[in-house]
Amino acid sequence: MTTPLRSASIDRKTSETNIRISLTLDGEGKAEVNTGVPFFDHMLILFTRHGLFDLSIDAKGDIDIDYHHTVEDVGIALGTAFGKALGDKAGIRRYGSAYVPMDETLARVVVDCSGRPFLAYDAPRGIEPIGLFPFQLVEEFLRALSVHAGLTLHVSILAGRDAHHMAEGIFKALGRALDVAVSRDTRVKGIPSTKGLL
Repeated sequence: MTTPLRSASIDRKTSETNIRISLTLDGEGKAEVNTGVPFFDHMLILFTRHGLFDLSIDAKGDIDIDYHHTVEDVGIALGTAFGKALGDKAGIRRYGSAYVPMDETLARVVVDCSGRPFLAYDAPRGIEPIGLFPFQLVEEFLRALSVHAGLTLHVSILAGRDAHHMAEGIFKALGRALDVAVSRDTRVKGIPSTKGLL
């Protein structure tokens, strides 16, 4: 018997953004991403490829003002899609972690699909923008994702100087950590919690 794929589609429309997302957790790393923010697209494609998800994102936002609304709202919609695709979380590993080196950079991401949103974020302050992309939007994306997916998420830059490498390390490690956390383990019977609920 074939195990059904875990997937979700989300449409989110506000006065600032219009976002459509389709996510399959049990994928092959296929990404079709268009947010209107080229560097953000690059990061989301890396996240998808290293997480082995299949992800389609079409986002239109007020990027003529700045990138904040689009980046945050994509995080909200993607987090909502993760939560929906996971369902009751029966049979998943629940926890995942990954270290990713990018030349001088070392990024660490640790995640718990706990149902209790929390972001602990430790990265250098005052990092220069990457082209037109403000580095602080990485934190805004992660916070929106963790809140709406119900993730306890710890993200740290353990070493680094290059802003592009730091962002890339985070997104790659996030994909790899989530891939482990949401993967099924045949030894796990029911909900992976002594409480019986996540």
